[in-house]
Amino acid sequence: PARGKGRAFPAATMAAVAAAAAAPAVAAQREHCEYCFATLEAALLGAEAPAARFAGLDARAPLFVTWKKRDGRGELALRGCIGNFSDLQLVEGLREYALCSALSDNRFDPVSADELPLLEVSVSLLVDFQPATDAFDWTVGEHGIRISFLDPVTRTTRSGTFLPEVAPEQGWDKRATLDALVRKTGCRGPVTDDLLPSIKLVRDRSSQ
Repeated sequence: PARGKGRAFPAATMAAVAAAAAAPAVAAQREHCEYCFATLEAALLGAEAPAARFAGLDARAPLFVTWKKRDGRGELALRGCIGNFSDLQLVEGLREYALCSALSDNRFDPVSADELPLLEVSVSLLVDFQPATDAFDWTVGEHGIRISFLDPVTRTTRSGTFLPEVAPEQGWDKRATLDALVRKTGCRGPVTDDLLPSIKLVRDRSSQ
């Protein structure tokens, strides 16, 4: 993903996610991150929203915006990450999810203006969606994954996603990644060997 200084997503069928592969690939740019940061800064400081000044203003792609905050030891920790698997017009999508991920990720308190000097933002434009043959048909560090499965306890369908960088950042192998993602969906039952074959998985890549 493109990065620069300064998990919720709409429901979709697995078929709709895979269909996004038909869209032309677009590359993430540092200017995307600069636009996201300027958008959040303006919102927090009550300033005029910035104009987008990057190439390909009419391009479309599924995207995620991730905020991280540097702590007193200089280490980065997740501060918010929200995106959308729909094929979004980049200016509108980056503006919406720059704010949504910083202010509306229900795992965190909203970002405040005092935190701006400590923030870094990254933009992931997702490409090359492919339905996997099974839950392990993907490569750590290369693919992001989205899963869908029937919760064996509540009998409701659950879904969740990890971007390609999550597993290597956490030091997870495939099984540990799947275990963490199943728990992230809200499933409270054990991640058993019986559950894994029922998981439908779509893999993707993030543009660099």
